[in-house]
Amino acid sequence: MQIIDRNRVFNGHYKIDQLIVQHDGHELKREQFVPGKAVAALVYDAARQVYVLTRQFRIGPEAELLEIAAGMMDRGEAPETAVRREIHEELGYEIDKLEEIVCIWPSPGMSSEEITVYYAEVSHKSGEGGGLAEEHENIELVELSFEALVAEPLRDAKTVIAVQWVRLRQQS
Repeated sequence: MQIIDRNRVFNGHYKIDQLIVQHDGHELKREQFVPGKAVAALVYDAARQVYVLTRQFRIGPEAELLEIAAGMMDRGEAPETAVRREIHEELGYEIDKLEEIVCIWPSPGMSSEEITVYYAEVSHKSGEGGGLAEEHENIELVELSFEALVAEPLRDAKTVIAVQWVRLRQQS
């Protein structure tokens, strides 16, 4: 398959491109959701021995979800810088230790979104968290022990990946 043309067909809060793809002598039209790059982190407060997650309303499932802290990267921003900013904005913490888990495409059949997922250890809270008022965020902080975290019925893919990663680390 080869992309031979690309046009922006929607340029709102998110963007959608229409691609013309050539395959076996045929030209196919495909739409691509273009949200940008994102970061996410499973945050562990080592001093209090709890995992700190967020609960917030999400448009996709039209429901509140329990998930790891996450957000979009600004243009030209390094992933490590973005994840530090997002953890401070959403949870109010400064990072002591940061480890990359994986970089994923959560839905490669229709989206160009790329998410770098981290594990972050924290011990010092320097802000309230809860998100930014100017971004109209309404984020609830949720603290869970390891046992409660792994028992939680998670539905968010990046969160499932991060929790599985920490479960495997606990077993070794």
